[in-house]
Amino acid sequence: MTHEAASLVFVLIAVVALSLMAWGWRRRAKRDAGIAAPIGERRGDVRGTYSGLYVATTRHDAPLDRLNVRHLAFRSRVTVTVTSAGVALDMPGEPTVFLDASRLWAVGRATWTIDRVVESDGLVLLAWAAGDGTVCDTYVRLQDGDPNALVAEIDRLRTDFTQMGATR
Repeated sequence: MTHEAASLVFVLIAVVALSLMAWGWRRRAKRDAGIAAPIGERRGDVRGTYSGLYVATTRHDAPLDRLNVRHLAFRSRVTVTVTSAGVALDMPGEPTVFLDASRLWAVGRATWTIDRVVESDGLVLLAWAAGDGTVCDTYVRLQDGDPNALVAEIDRLRTDFTQMGATR
């Protein structure tokens, strides 16, 4: 086989692979079109601010099922702000995603999710409910700050919300 023929085969394989990836992403976007991240301004008194990387959002308890949720579809730097009213996710070029305390289901630590494996408990997992009722797991990897402190702040927020007699 000549170099030109080998190059052509390689280019054809690459084009097919990229086409299949694009098709899969469009299909996932169509499947997840009803799931929306809640957009809004940060409210409440700031309890803590943490910097890191937004990793992914998946279906609850299905860390390999990435969701194509608008404003949470791609990896990015993130600033997580916990307030007395909820949790704000600020990513460059995106509006603020504000998870009101009533949307928060759970918080904890994780070691892996789609496309990412880290040291034991290296990710913070935040479970929340979208407007359509879908429960989503959002994963963040902190670069600045203690992940245990972030988990504790969100858990305290959830506890405060529950003690006020509020229900989902």
